[in-house]
Amino acid sequence: MKPNYSQWRFAVFIMLFLGNLGLAQEVDAVAFQKEMNEKFMNPEETPLSSQDLKNFKTLDFFQVNEDYKIMANFVRTPAEAPFLMQTTTERTPVYVKYGELYFTLKGRDFKLNVYQNRELLLDSEYYNHLFLPFTDLTNGESTYAGGRYLDLKIPTKSAISLDFNKAYNPYCAYNGKYSCPIPPAENDMNIAIKAGVKNYK
Repeated sequence: MKPNYSQWRFAVFIMLFLGNLGLAQEVDAVAFQKEMNEKFMNPEETPLSSQDLKNFKTLDFFQVNEDYKIMANFVRTPAEAPFLMQTTTERTPVYVKYGELYFTLKGRDFKLNVYQNRELLLDSEYYNHLFLPFTDLTNGESTYAGGRYLDLKIPTKSAISLDFNKAYNPYCAYNGKYSCPIPPAENDMNIAIKAGVKNYK
C-alpha cells in the first residue's frame, strides 16, 4: 500500500526540524567527496588506469545541495524472488528486490526499488548493505550515461535517509575492465538529479 504523501511530508518536516539536520547534510556530503577523492588517488583502491591516475587531481562533483537529501518511506518486500541483474558484461550477479522507497523530491512523488546482493550476505562487512541503482535526466550529459548508484544500509524503522549528494558512478565509467550492474528500468527517474558525482572526463 502506498503511503499518504501529505501525512508523510508533514512527518518528514517535523523530523528535520527537531533533528536540526541541515548542517549535518552538508558535512556528510563534503566528507563523502573527500573520501571518494582519497580512494581514487590510492593506487591500491583506484579504478583508474595507471595512465589516468598520473593525471588525476579530483573527481567532478555537483555543488552540495541539501535539497537532494530527503527522507523516504521504506516498505519491505519480503516475497520477492532472486533474479539475475544485467551488467555491462556477461556477468549476471544474483540480486533480490529488498524493498521500495517512496519519497517526494522537488514537489514530485517517486518510488525506487532497492536491492540486496545475495553473495554479499556471506560478508560480515556488507550483510546489511542495500544497493540503489538509478538513472535520471542528467545521464549522458552532466553525469555518466549508464546511471549512478547509492549505497544504503538496511533501516531499522520505516524511514530511511536518501542523500543524492552521495550518488556515485559505477567503476566502468572510469575503466572498461570492470563489470557494472545496469540500473533496472523501474528505477528511471524522470527528473534531473543535479547532485553527487558528475561524468568523468
